[in-house]
Amino acid sequence: MTTLDAILEQDILLALHEVMDPEIPRLSVVDLGVITNVEIGNNNAVRVTMTPTFSGCPALHVMKNAIRERLELMPLSSVEVLVSFETPWNSNRISERGREILQEMGFAPPPKHDGYFELDVLENIACPFCGSTNTALQTPFGPTLCRSIHYCNSCLQAFEQFKPLA
Repeated sequence: MTTLDAILEQDILLALHEVMDPEIPRLSVVDLGVITNVEIGNNNAVRVTMTPTFSGCPALHVMKNAIRERLELMPLSSVEVLVSFETPWNSNRISERGREILQEMGFAPPPKHDGYFELDVLENIACPFCGSTNTALQTPFGPTLCRSIHYCNSCLQAFEQFKPLA
């Protein structure tokens, strides 16, 4: 990779920080961890590979189009956005910045894991509002497959947690 490519790749990733997850509009696709590869070819042709958080993700096409639209604003000869499951998404791919944004928005970020976890990982989750672990799982099924719903017995707030996914 030449210096020009490295700078261009950094510019592309910087631009992709402006593309937000449609379900969590402050969380970029980069911080969500769905961007798995950026390739730069001849004449500044760019191919971005992404992996969805899960195979039935309803936001997949919206994100793919938003990525393409944002990159088409750059001086590139072509933009291709591929969806691949070769590098599967897991919740460890969420950046530290992404975890902070989730918490600021009232979501409990998923705990880091080593690829294995017990189902009790959904119990006693720290409340994103007050930090208490005096919480209860209300349902493991949230508005999307990657989220569960909890209740804090200390501050009396309901909140969602991003489930850890391996």
